[in-house]
Amino acid sequence: MDEIRKKLLLVFDQNKYLGLLSIGDLQRSIISSVDLGTPIHKIIRKDYISVKPNTSIEDVKKLMLSIRAEFMPVVTDGGELLEVHFWEDLFGSFEDAPVKQFKLPIVIMAGGFGTRLKPLTNVLPKPLLPIGKKTILEEIFDRFGKHGCDQFFISVNYKADLIEYYLRSQNLPYSLEFFKEEKPLGTAGSLTLLKGKIDQTFVVSNCDILIDQDYSEILDYHKNCGNEITIIAALKHYPIPYGIIKTGENGKLIDLKEKPELTFKINSGMYILESHLLDEIPENEFFHITQLVEKIKNRNGNIGVFPVTEKSWKDVGLLSEYIDLLKQC
Repeated sequence: MDEIRKKLLLVFDQNKYLGLLSIGDLQRSIISSVDLGTPIHKIIRKDYISVKPNTSIEDVKKLMLSIRAEFMPVVTDGGELLEVHFWEDLFGSFEDAPVKQFKLPIVIMAGGFGTRLKPLTNVLPKPLLPIGKKTILEEIFDRFGKHGCDQFFISVNYKADLIEYYLRSQNLPYSLEFFKEEKPLGTAGSLTLLKGKIDQTFVVSNCDILIDQDYSEILDYHKNCGNEITIIAALKHYPIPYGIIKTGENGKLIDLKEKPELTFKINSGMYILESHLLDEIPENEFFHITQLVEKIKNRNGNIGVFPVTEKSWKDVGLLSEYIDLLKQC
């Protein structure tokens, strides 16, 4: 899916059509701790919507619009796949697909010095570095904006005046409120400056990450699980170019795996929080968001982790990844 930039795959056993596999299926499996080595046929859903050969194109389009399907298979009563209608052929870019709307405050952490992006950040602050015709901040705004979010709180420090001047001059269709720490307070510590201003579920995002995901799906997961905080995690794969040996007592061989691939969940830098957590953050002292997570965990609060694929997460605060992203623009 990462390689072909699709979130829905057709699944076959030899030439026999079995069904569709969505990114949501994989995410739900990972959330349920299903091993990544599990065969696809054990997690594939058999109830995916398809259409009959005599279905009109207009009805196909209405159905695809209603469920935001990247493509729609045409399947006979006997289970034979005849053809596939692709979104791009019927509507154009899938990026234009309707998204479930929600309206939450978004907090953007944009106060860092951008040391990983030097020497670029000697001239421009990291949030104002360009991505195509937009700055990084504007790209983040627009990704939330297409879901219906229009209220942004922006934590600033390094070159704060330049950031605010530029964004104000763009006449963006968003409400922007800037706040600045008098001293370093950490990711969570700075949120205390928003007490009395946020009284509902809200999102916190670093200013140097981009996530290709329907954010409404993350919010649904957060709400349905009753989470106090949801951490968005990116899968990260590390191939080991050697055989891995596991031994037991007296050096007895237990297992030997040839060139395995290890997979970890990486903290992406985006979170969904409930507003009552603002009262649990100590004021006027350095407090990282990981300390807040630990505090919630110690009192047995609900903490969720929502996974996204490796290439759905871009760490543009890293010079090499930023340059790679520019090449794609």
